[in-house]
Amino acid sequence: MTTPASAIKDEVRLLIDIQIETLRQPAPITSSQLPEYHYRSEKLRTLCQELDRIDTRRVVERELERAS
Repeated sequence: MTTPASAIKDEVRLLIDIQIETLRQPAPITSSQLPEYHYRSEKLRTLCQELDRIDTRRVVERELERAS
């Protein structure tokens, strides 16, 4: 079973790989590629924020368990 965090991490890795491939291409980014590049950047930002929330929640839960 895949956890939400691991599914997000997999998606982040895929998006980063695509961004790297886009930047490594020999020709400059085309006008049709640019919106896709920006969309992936925003998606990466959103996914990383969600991972931060998940990690913060885990830390708080552990601290609450210790305090019990």
